[in-house]
Amino acid sequence: MDKAQYRGVYVFVEQREGKVQHVSLELLGKARDLADALNEKVYAIFPGSNIAEKAKGLIAYGADVVLCMDAPELAEYTTEPYAQAICQIVNERKPDIVMIGATTIGRDLGPRLSARLSTGLTADCTRLEISEEKELMMTRPAFGGNLMATIVCKEHRPQMSTVRPGVMRAMDADATRQGVVEQVTVSFDKQKFRVKLVKTVKEDKNMVDISDAKILISGGRGIASNAEGIEMLKGLASTMHAQVSASRAVVDAGFVGHERQVGQTGKTVRPDLYFAFGISGAIQHLAGMEESDFIVAVNKDKGAPIFQVADLGIVGDARKIIPLLNDRLKKR
Repeated sequence: MDKAQYRGVYVFVEQREGKVQHVSLELLGKARDLADALNEKVYAIFPGSNIAEKAKGLIAYGADVVLCMDAPELAEYTTEPYAQAICQIVNERKPDIVMIGATTIGRDLGPRLSARLSTGLTADCTRLEISEEKELMMTRPAFGGNLMATIVCKEHRPQMSTVRPGVMRAMDADATRQGVVEQVTVSFDKQKFRVKLVKTVKEDKNMVDISDAKILISGGRGIASNAEGIEMLKGLASTMHAQVSASRAVVDAGFVGHERQVGQTGKTVRPDLYFAFGISGAIQHLAGMEESDFIVAVNKDKGAPIFQVADLGIVGDARKIIPLLNDRLKKR
């Protein structure tokens, strides 16, 4: 394999009903860093229907070239049409790196592309860097999150990775950036279309997305193991106009829904302020919140790992501290 013929950092830009998903903007920002290290360009692969007017906006977030694939077959995500479209791009353009958001769509699409392109795929990456040898170093949790493994794909191209929403930072939109939008025509083999989308059922509009929260009040086994502890968290969250989140132990116990879980098997969050009440700080949980701007940890155990990432640590009983904190904040 001649690696020299594979050039550029490509990002699959996910859209739903014409709205670009924020994880794709996060990946464009990271792709910009990787491409600058390689002295390459960033390409946005943008499939959908009636999306041409949205394509130019991706340049402001880091793309040099937007490959707009506007076709009715791509209006809603189904595996086969999208896989054919992306494979066509990869086979024609020969990208060095392909990045995909680890959403429900990305987790379906990524492995399918990897198999068809006979290359590797590193899933749920938390860090992406370029080595001295110009290889992509893809870091992700391994062995149940007990250690971090860095993986390279030396023998095959493209180098592919999926990244969970919230892990990378999107660039601030720069309207002065210059780039090119190319219209790409896809040659579909419709005989292979085996699945037809019959109906779309949307989730409850009132369901919270903790990844968008500016302040999170998070509870672990030490505080949220019963209804009383959950009510304490909710009370403080109400006072601070925050959202309640939790560790996996609390979710598994049934006290909080999975949509509020922070960590490796939950969501990755990056709020301005993160309170960790009764959370020990296992690596699986830290992977989902350690990039928060300011972390306050409260735990009885002064040796708890959560204190290693906390900006402010309080050794004490969260059940006593939360009511005191809530009362003080209400008076302010």
